[in-house]
Amino acid sequence: MHYISTRGAAPVLNFAEAMMTGLARDGGLYVPQTIPQMTPEDIAALEGLSYEEAAFRVMQPFVAESFTETELREAIARAYAGFRHAARAPLVQLAPGHFLLELFHGPTLAFKDFAMQLIGQLFQIALAREDRRITIVGATSGDTGSAAIEAFRGLPNVDVFILFPHDRVSEVQRRQMTTPGEANVHALAIDGTFDDGQARLKDLFNDHAFRDEVGLAGVNSINWARVLAQVVYYFTSAVSLGAPHRKVSFTVPTGNFGDIFAGTIARAMGLPVDRLVVATNQNDILDRALSGGEYRVGRVQPSISPSMDIQVSSNFERALFYAHDGDGRAVAQLMDELKTSGGFNIAQGALEHLREIYDSGRVSETETLAAIARIRAETGEIVCPHSAVGIDVAQRHVKTGTPMITLATAHPAKFPDAVEQAIGLRPDLPPHMARLFDLPERVTQVENDNEALKSLILQRRSA
Repeated sequence: MHYISTRGAAPVLNFAEAMMTGLARDGGLYVPQTIPQMTPEDIAALEGLSYEEAAFRVMQPFVAESFTETELREAIARAYAGFRHAARAPLVQLAPGHFLLELFHGPTLAFKDFAMQLIGQLFQIALAREDRRITIVGATSGDTGSAAIEAFRGLPNVDVFILFPHDRVSEVQRRQMTTPGEANVHALAIDGTFDDGQARLKDLFNDHAFRDEVGLAGVNSINWARVLAQVVYYFTSAVSLGAPHRKVSFTVPTGNFGDIFAGTIARAMGLPVDRLVVATNQNDILDRALSGGEYRVGRVQPSISPSMDIQVSSNFERALFYAHDGDGRAVAQLMDELKTSGGFNIAQGALEHLREIYDSGRVSETETLAAIARIRAETGEIVCPHSAVGIDVAQRHVKTGTPMITLATAHPAKFPDAVEQAIGLRPDLPPHMARLFDLPERVTQVENDNEALKSLILQRRSA
C-alpha cells in the first residue's frame, strides 16, 4: 500500500513513513493511492466481533507492509485496553431511527482517543525499530492535545509540544494538557486561535531544515493514521444497525473535517453509507462551502463548542482531492488561492461530487443550548455541546427506513459550564479523573510567531 500527497509533488511513502511524516513535504496531506475494498460478506462478518478484531480487519490492508499482523493486533489491544466500556464505541437510541455513537469512553473522554492511543502504540513500534528520537508538535482546539499527551507522555524517545489557543478551550480541556508531570510533555498556550496554531504547525513542517533537525512528527488530524483509526467505528456501528443489508447515514459535528472524512473512506471501502452530514457551529465555513460553493475563511467566533471553533478545515483538502479525481495540481492551486486570498470557489463538477456524499447544517449558540435541554428532557441523555450540534442537525436529515447515527464526540463533563447553562446541572467527571482540579499546572504562553516557537522547541526538547 502506497500513500501519495494531495498536492502531487511529494515522495510516495508506505504507511509507517506517512504516519511518521504527517504533513507531506509539498504541504499536502497523504492519502492512499488505492482504497482497499470490503465485500458485503466481509462487512457482514464483522457482526458480533470485538471492537479490537473489527479494527484489525478494517485497518490491516492499509498497513500490511509496515506492521506484521502480530504487531498490529498487539498495538490495537494495548490501545483500547484502557477504555471504560466493553463495546468501546456503544450505540444509544435517541428516537426511532436515530442513534448516538458514544466515542468518549477513552482515557481523555473524547473521540480523539480512538486514533491517538493507537498511534502512540504504532509510533513506539516504529521508533524502536529505527532507534531514533522524534519531536511531536501538535495544534489543538481542545481534545487532540490531551489525547496526544496521554498517548506519548513519559516515552523515552519522544518530546511532545502541544499548542492550544489561550483562553479558548474549556477548563477541563486545558487541565488535561497542563497537569501531566512528565518531562517530555510541553503545553503551550498560543496567543491566538486554533487556526493560528494550525498555521504555525504547518510553517514548522514546511521549514524543512528545522523539520529535519528536530525530527518533527505530527499527530494532528492531518496525519493519515488518525483518519484510518477513526474509520473503524463507522463499520462497527453500521453493522450493529443492519449493514451491509441496509444503508446507514451519519452526522458528524466537525471543524477540521477529519472525523467525517473517515466516514468518506469507509464509504469508499464499500460500507453502504447513504449520507454523511456535516454539522457545524457558528464557525460554519464547511456548511457555507457545501451549500454555496465558496470556501471563504471568516473570523473565528468563540463558542460553547470550542473544539469546532475553526475556519481553516485542513482535512477538507482530502475531500477536494477526490472531488478533483486525484488531480494534485488542481488542489495545490486551490490551496495557493486560500493562502493568498483567503478562499476559493469550488468548481461545479467538484461541488457536485461533494454534494453526492455530504449534506450539512449549522447550529447557533442559542440552538445548541436548547438542544442540550431538549435531549435531556426527551431521552434522559446529557450530551456535550458538540454532540448537541450534531444531534440538532441530524434531526433535520433523518429519513424513514435509513438509520441515522450521530457521533457523540466528547463526554459532557469536559464542558460543564455549557451543560450547566443549558440544564442547570453540572456533570461530574468520571472517578478516574476526579483529582484533575487538584493537580498543579505546567504551561507556557507563547507568541503567535514562528521564530519564537522554533526557539522554544529547540530549547526545551531533549538532546
